[in-house]
Amino acid sequence: MESDRSAASSARPTGELKIPAGDAVASSADAAAPAAPVPRDLSVRIAELAIFLAAVLGAVALGLGITDYFASHPYVTLYLTAYGAFRVADLLVREDWMLGVDRARFESRVRRELPVLLLFAAAPFERTYLYAADAPRWIAGLGLLIELIGLWLALGARIQLGFFSAAPPGGHSRKLVRHGFYRYLRHPIYAGEFLVLFAWPFEYGAPITGIVMAIAGIAMLRRRIREDETEMTALFGDEYAEYTRTTDAVVPGLW
Repeated sequence: MESDRSAASSARPTGELKIPAGDAVASSADAAAPAAPVPRDLSVRIAELAIFLAAVLGAVALGLGITDYFASHPYVTLYLTAYGAFRVADLLVREDWMLGVDRARFESRVRRELPVLLLFAAAPFERTYLYAADAPRWIAGLGLLIELIGLWLALGARIQLGFFSAAPPGGHSRKLVRHGFYRYLRHPIYAGEFLVLFAWPFEYGAPITGIVMAIAGIAMLRRRIREDETEMTALFGDEYAEYTRTTDAVVPGLW
């Protein structure tokens, strides 16, 4: 129909050529129409719901006097404050290509975070229902010290990785980082994160949680290291193989 209209108008003088009012109205309506919403898959919706429910629980806890609890447990308060600051700082120092929001990476992060949530619940649960009193202050203080060492190691390694690495995966200038902590350990970030989480049972003097966390954490750490080193070997070949022979994975002289 558009070709017939063009043919008909070609026989008239140029000055009489006009755009039909109906087309103009339609164009205006199309421009004013709102953009279609971006579809969100079920995993994202579940994550949104989990965040909302966590906020609800936080609001209930505030109403029940959780602030008084934190005031009487300063080491727990300091641990959680430092942990929250670390998680924010860890995101800020990452390069953009590390902040993947695709479904595969999102689901991988969820699988890694669920055991962490269980750990944060298990330690106070053990202290509340198995023991009669609060953990000794010196044990909680030791836990805070272990956490700070882990934060220093993990965040420092993250900064060094961003400073010395040149490009994201696929970039031609990406090179193997062997400076700073990476001169001695191949996975200092993993080592630091392990220490941070291992410190949490100390805040409540929860030995059962600590033992379970150590066993499960080492198993998960071995799997992550195996996956990472397979990828790095494929990327760097003999250079990475030589690097593995001259460095330890997470514990100097032991592993």
